[in-house]
Amino acid sequence: MSGGIHASFSKRYGGGPEIRVDSLQTPGNSAMTVLFGPSGAGKTTVLRCLAGLLRPDQGTIEFGKEIWSDAARGYFVPARRRGIGYVPQEYGLFPHLSVERNMSFGLKGMDGEERRARVAEMVGWLGLEGLEKRLPHELSGGQQQRVALGRAVASRPKVLLLDEPLGALDSPTRVRLRGELRQLLKEVGTPAVIVTHDRADALALGDDLVVMNAGRVAQQGPVQEVFSRPASLSVAEIVAVETVEPGRVLEAGDLVTVGVGGHKIIALGRELSASTREVFVCIRAEDVVLVKGEPVQSSPRNSFAAVVRGFTPEGPMVNIELDCGFTLRALLTRQACEQLTLKPGDRVQALVKAPNVHLIPRNSGP
Repeated sequence: MSGGIHASFSKRYGGGPEIRVDSLQTPGNSAMTVLFGPSGAGKTTVLRCLAGLLRPDQGTIEFGKEIWSDAARGYFVPARRRGIGYVPQEYGLFPHLSVERNMSFGLKGMDGEERRARVAEMVGWLGLEGLEKRLPHELSGGQQQRVALGRAVASRPKVLLLDEPLGALDSPTRVRLRGELRQLLKEVGTPAVIVTHDRADALALGDDLVVMNAGRVAQQGPVQEVFSRPASLSVAEIVAVETVEPGRVLEAGDLVTVGVGGHKIIALGRELSASTREVFVCIRAEDVVLVKGEPVQSSPRNSFAAVVRGFTPEGPMVNIELDCGFTLRALLTRQACEQLTLKPGDRVQALVKAPNVHLIPRNSGP
């Protein structure tokens, strides 16, 4: 393996739960891997073990051809020798040091001129010109985030590890900085592992997603694939699939017919065992198309007569609850809702393409 992290380890807290990682791998390029899951899932513990701030009780952690931790041999490389850039929650800036002194803190091996040049490079890259002499409390949350990122990047780390990098920000700032943070990380070209429990952060920042639940890795893969095709009911709940309904397979094959609430739903069956009969039907709200008025001829294999039950604003989007004989949710822009002049009690057609219906065997475990 060249580049990237390969880790299989466990960490137990005295009298507490065991955090166990089985074969966690990150790409060796500049991809961003998101550790995602609810609070208490073990994400920060995993990140701190990768950083060398915690010592695993069992297993190994490697980066490329380097061994960072091997519990069986009693071998452990501390954080300062791993060549990582670490950004903790709340950014960890020194309150008594200016922006430039915070950024230069980890550059003690350089001579003065080289250190000043590196800090100037970070200040220019992050758009912090004119703020070099300010203390952290004189900066906005977004500016503090950039200073912390600059300090981590200044030492040219092999990998960046960020713990809830947007968690300390208010909601409007958080929304604005999601795209900015991804762009900055892509520009620096260093692989990153990012901890978050926020679905929007995970979708905006990640290339690869590692879903954690109850101290275990529940699923790993490309972000869109994991969000669209969760491997189990618990993962579907964690990634917040809006519609999850129990169903029974009526006809199997390349196309599977599933009975749900007196309706038949068509899905692709390539990943489903021929013997599977009981399933959960998963449909993401953004994959539901609404049509008002007379029924239309269209390509989606699933068309449901539905009644609008209610609306939930979600920023620029609106989550719409529908009654199709079962509860179905759709996600539309505010503009689309206005164009359809939707209101509670309206009758609509809900269209869903077969490839956008994901089936989970009901015996697939947690």
